[in-house]
Amino acid sequence: MGKHRVVVVGGGFGGLGVVRGLKRADVEVTLIDRTNHHLFQPLLYQVATALLPAGDVAPAFRAILRKQRNARVLLGEVTGFDTANRLVHVDVTDGRSREVAYDTLVVAAGARDSYFGHDEWAASAPPMKTLEQAVDLRSRLLRAFETAVASDDPKQWLSFAVVGAGPTGVELAGQLADLARRALKGQFREIDPRDIRITLLDAAPHVLPPFSEPLRKHTHRKLEQLGITVMTGAMAESIDDEGITTKDGDRVEARTIIWAAGVQASPLARKLAEATGAETDRKGRIKVNPADCSVTGNVFAIGDMVNLDDLPGIAEPAIQEGHHVARVIKARLQGREAKPFRYLDLGTMATISPGDAVADIKKLRLKGVIGKAAWAVVHIAFLVGWRNRAAVLTQWAWNIVTGRRAQPIILEPVQAKEREKL
Repeated sequence: MGKHRVVVVGGGFGGLGVVRGLKRADVEVTLIDRTNHHLFQPLLYQVATALLPAGDVAPAFRAILRKQRNARVLLGEVTGFDTANRLVHVDVTDGRSREVAYDTLVVAAGARDSYFGHDEWAASAPPMKTLEQAVDLRSRLLRAFETAVASDDPKQWLSFAVVGAGPTGVELAGQLADLARRALKGQFREIDPRDIRITLLDAAPHVLPPFSEPLRKHTHRKLEQLGITVMTGAMAESIDDEGITTKDGDRVEARTIIWAAGVQASPLARKLAEATGAETDRKGRIKVNPADCSVTGNVFAIGDMVNLDDLPGIAEPAIQEGHHVARVIKARLQGREAKPFRYLDLGTMATISPGDAVADIKKLRLKGVIGKAAWAVVHIAFLVGWRNRAAVLTQWAWNIVTGRRAQPIILEPVQAKEREKL
């Protein structure tokens, strides 16, 4: 009889936590993912604003697991589940469809952006959930400045809008302001910094809705000091290539629009629910047993794709769920029962500028330099790999001292337009 086979779908915080948590277990672990790298999403916006190289937040799975002899990686896209026969259907890189057998299945497929029924907005306001999208956004932002230099009307190209004033939107807007007014200063001498317009808007009445009121007010004030126009209570009615129209009829002109608003569960949540008979909520998240994160006896689901006591869709719940599921699997193999899952709330954080951040940790409210220090410590601790931690710390220090960015690179070359010959 072979070893117990554990298949993990998705190598985010939760999925990778399960794989690494089984390092010393007598099992065979297969990690299946559409990409070959883990992604540290909390710093993805820093890739998009040219502060960090893509590789610093996206170490390859095979490098991470190189010393874990019971783990292997399969690059492919999961298309379905056959829980009756314990099979996962996968389309792999050579174009074939494969069936991967399991004894225990863990699905940690994450979430994707939600445009609240207006998927057509994605063409004008692309999201930033993947490494590819972040690198593409970096090119779009830098190309906007290059286009402003060449344009007869530079102001229109120097207008930016971020939709969504949660942590991602706030952090992205703050970094964009620093990029535009400090990092690129002197490099684009033709541009008057006063012509740059950055708008952050959200349908909610406050920025950072999950945070305490004093930290929300601090963030709002600091964003405005950075030159950012903050529009709360502003719900988008329509979005096009030149701006946003709100339900109140206000018009925000912006040639570069970034979507940082709603999210919904991965489509794999629905497929897993159909395969197991489980329920999903209105956000498409699959409901799991709160004691052990199981969907059925040998099938688990964790992270952003699950509804577990309505925990927030941030890194910490996924990490803790991943560690817990690894303990449950090991306990079952040893014929014992694991302790029920208990979430330890470590609070929420958001950075505003290179020298300011807010942290809401139970009764502790941190802001300014102290908040920034706490934010930095937590993010460095959660990064995978000492090389990445050292590299990110170095880039942050370099940016604070010089104001310069590591990756101001546009990947796509300019293509000449075909013109009809007279």
